[in-house]
Amino acid sequence: MKKLKTKWFTKWAKKQKLSNERLLLAIDDMQNNLSSANLGGGLYKVRVSLEHSGKSSAYRTIVVYKKNDSAVMVYGFMKKEQDSLSASELKNFKTLSKDILALSDEALKNAIEKKVFVEIGEENEKKNK
Repeated sequence: MKKLKTKWFTKWAKKQKLSNERLLLAIDDMQNNLSSANLGGGLYKVRVSLEHSGKSSAYRTIVVYKKNDSAVMVYGFMKKEQDSLSASELKNFKTLSKDILALSDEALKNAIEKKVFVEIGEENEKKNK
C-alpha cells in the first residue's frame, strides 16, 4: 500500500515537527478503525499524537484512503486551533478525494515523480543515501 503526503502537508508536518513514524502510526490506526472518523467518499479525519502526549488535544489530519491501495495525507491542523472542518472545507476535500481516488496507477506514479505526492519517509531515505 502506498502511504503518501501532499507537498503542502509535507511542509506543514515539517513545521509542526511531526515525524514520519507518527504519520505512519496514524495511518495504521486508521486502517484498524482507531482514532479516526470516516467522513465519506474515501475521506478520513485521523488523530495524530503530540510527542510525549496523547491524541485528544493534538493534531488532526485529513487523509484520502482507498483500502489496501493508498493513503494520502492532504491536510492537518491542531485541535486547539480548529475544532473540525467547515461544511465548505468538507465539500472541497471530498471533491479532492474523488479526484485523487480516480487517478490511474500511471497518473499516481507520475504525480510521485513530479513531487506532487511524497512517499512518507522517502525524503529521509534520500538524505541518508
